[in-house]
Amino acid sequence: MSFMDKIKAKLKGHEGMADKGVDKGGDYVDQRTGDKYRSQVDTGQDKLRDEFGTRQDRPPQS
Repeated sequence: MSFMDKIKAKLKGHEGMADKGVDKGGDYVDQRTGDKYRSQVDTGQDKLRDEFGTRQDRPPQS
């Protein structure tokens, strides 16, 4: 069992909280870097949401 499979098993039933954690983590990185790497952080967040199955189609943020 891979590391990601173990994380997915623990998050089962808590997808909303996982999504909030991904958002908070990305916001923290953006804040600490002055939004210098915002597009890379957003890409990373999207990939995590895809991996965890928590992607919700949202309108783009400005």
